[in-house]
Amino acid sequence: MSKVIALAFFVGALPFFNFASAYAGETSGQEAVEDEQRPESRVEWLWGDYKKPVRFTYSAQARIQTAYLWRGFYAGGANIQGSATVGYGGLYIGTWWNIGVTDWTFNTFLPEMDWSIGFNRWGVDVYMLWVHNFDCKLFDFANYTDHGNRLELNVRYTLSEKVPLTIGWATRIAAADGYINEKGELVRAYSSWLEISYTQRLPYGMSLYGSVGMTPWKSGYTGFKGGFAVTNTEVRLRKDWSVSDHCGLMLQGQLAINPYALSEDKSSAEWHPYSPGSQAINANIAFGVYLK
Repeated sequence: MSKVIALAFFVGALPFFNFASAYAGETSGQEAVEDEQRPESRVEWLWGDYKKPVRFTYSAQARIQTAYLWRGFYAGGANIQGSATVGYGGLYIGTWWNIGVTDWTFNTFLPEMDWSIGFNRWGVDVYMLWVHNFDCKLFDFANYTDHGNRLELNVRYTLSEKVPLTIGWATRIAAADGYINEKGELVRAYSSWLEISYTQRLPYGMSLYGSVGMTPWKSGYTGFKGGFAVTNTEVRLRKDWSVSDHCGLMLQGQLAINPYALSEDKSSAEWHPYSPGSQAINANIAFGVYLK
C-alpha cells in the first residue's frame, strides 16, 4: 500500500515541477470552476467576455483538507488532494488524486486517482471522467452495488465571465451503479446528477460559492430509493492570496447539507464517527497552493 500511495503522490505532484508556460486558467474534471482565476475582459454578450484560448494551457493545485466532500456527500476524512491539467486550443487532459482516511477512526486509507479528457470553450465544458479507487482492479466496471471504478460523461455550461452561473450534468455510463427491481432483476441506474451553481466575487480576494445539486431519477445518490430528489446544497467561502504572478494560496470553508437525508430521519445533526457517510450535514476546511 505504501508503494501505491507514493506512486499516486508522485504522479499528482509531477506537473508542479515540469510546467513552465504562461497562465491560461484552470480547467478540472473535479468541478473546480470556483478555482479558476480568469482576468477581467470586455463584455460583448453571453459568451463574448470569455478570453480566447491560447495554444498551451496548464494548471495545478494541492491542498490539505479536514474532510473529503464530493458533491455534498461525505467521501472521506482528513486528506491531501492535488490536481493538474494541460490543454491545447480548448482540448485538455487532467489528473486528480486524493490520499486520506475513510472516516474519523483513522484506521483505513483509500487512495483515489481520477483522469479526465475534454473540451472547454465559449463557456461549454464537455469531458469524460474516469474515477479509480485503489481497492479494486484498474479496469473493473462491474455492475454491482459496491465501491469501485466509475466512468462519467460530464457537461457544464457557464453563462459568462460577468455572470458566472453554471449548470452541470453528470451521468455514470460505466460503474458499480445498479439495483434490484421488483422482479429480482439487476438494473443499471445510469445515476445522474444536475447542479446549478454561482460564484460571487467579493472584495479583498474573497469569493462566495453556492450550489444546489439534484438527481432526476432513482440513483446511487439517494441509495437507489425514490425518484427525483434535491441531494445537496453547498456554500463555500474562499480567500485567495497572490504569492507571485503565477502562484497563489487559498483558504476555504465549506458547509454542505443533504436535504433528502435530513427529511428522511431527522437525525442529520448527530455525529457518526464510525459511519460518517450517514451524516446529512458536513463541513470542511481546506488550505492549498495553486499555479495560475
